[in-house]
Amino acid sequence: MLNGIWLSFFLAAFVAALWQWLGLGDAEVFSRLVAALFDMARLSVEIVLVLVGTMTLWLGFLAIAEKAGLISLLARLLNPLFRRLMPEVPSGHPAAGHITMNFAANVLGLDNAATPIGLKAMHALQSLNPSKDTASNAQILFLVLNTSSLTLLPVTIFMYRAQQGAADPTAVFLPILLATTASSLVGLLSVALIQRLKLWDPVVLAYLGAGALALGLLLTSLAGMSAQALAATSTLVGNLTLFGIIIAFLGIAALRKVNVYDTFIEGAKEGFSFTVSLLPYLVAMLVAVGALRASGVLDTGLDGIRWLTEALGWDTRFIDALPTAFIKPLSGSGARAMMIETMNTFGVDSFPALLAATMQGSTETTFYVLAVYFGAVGIRRIRHGLGCALLADLAGMLTAIGVCYWFFG
Repeated sequence: MLNGIWLSFFLAAFVAALWQWLGLGDAEVFSRLVAALFDMARLSVEIVLVLVGTMTLWLGFLAIAEKAGLISLLARLLNPLFRRLMPEVPSGHPAAGHITMNFAANVLGLDNAATPIGLKAMHALQSLNPSKDTASNAQILFLVLNTSSLTLLPVTIFMYRAQQGAADPTAVFLPILLATTASSLVGLLSVALIQRLKLWDPVVLAYLGAGALALGLLLTSLAGMSAQALAATSTLVGNLTLFGIIIAFLGIAALRKVNVYDTFIEGAKEGFSFTVSLLPYLVAMLVAVGALRASGVLDTGLDGIRWLTEALGWDTRFIDALPTAFIKPLSGSGARAMMIETMNTFGVDSFPALLAATMQGSTETTFYVLAVYFGAVGIRRIRHGLGCALLADLAGMLTAIGVCYWFFG
């Protein structure tokens, strides 16, 4: 699928350029196309240089958390919930630990760290699957919760914003938290409805109630704030949470006699290799997106949506961020390219760029996750997995739009 999408970007750009040259007399269009290719290739290298440090840093800290037993502790805390949401997974099965580690990596915004851990979890769940070519209920729930991507610390998005010169890179912290919470909740409810999970079980209600209470307190504390105050609060909470987690990792590990320095180095080595491997994918998608915009295809499609929005009397600023929303279910690197391109075009602290960053953090790449996770264990029948995941994506994107108008005006 990604092969067809990538190829279609270039073909669409070429056809549009031919029309502008032969039909509209614009002889400079091909110069803009070639310039966009080289500009986006250079930008890809600059981004990866920043991400090398980011991923190396966070995989090092995650290794400390794992060595200190914090991941195992989280698994024990969530075990009562998993036993009810995934009743076919026995208590204490290795799948529970891998699922927890995967969720922890997602919560910390470490997408590339979450993938290999998620594959371990899917293999562990496959060992319990009686029908090897058909997704089990537990596998579907795990997939949907992955695609909804509940993220507490979208570190990579902060780094992209910092790399582009944002005044407050963490200003999108709370908008992303609210949007990803909405997508995860809708994903869970849709799967629970189809699988007839007993969400009214006292233990499940206790976990969900605690989460709802925390979110409710957060929303109550934000009610009545101006857009400027909300942005400032998001920045403060984001930075405080980020550094607080680092101190918690280091402090607990030190108390448990973990050699934090050596453990950090081991985890950081893995982070370096992960990030370097991103460069070819980032170059591929950024140059394709750059060609699409330089040819005028992207602007033409958005102009059509803008015309309809204006006819309905709605504000149109959200439209410039929609390319990220459209591409996100199909390709993480493509959506990332769209987000960065929006930052470059409109300014990193513009409303479209802030919304694009929020959309990027609100959900995961549904088709990619589905292909990788299910493909890795040979599943061909995905049942209701895709439908529930796409419903969660829609909820996340719509919430992102509403929340950004609330926070950024």
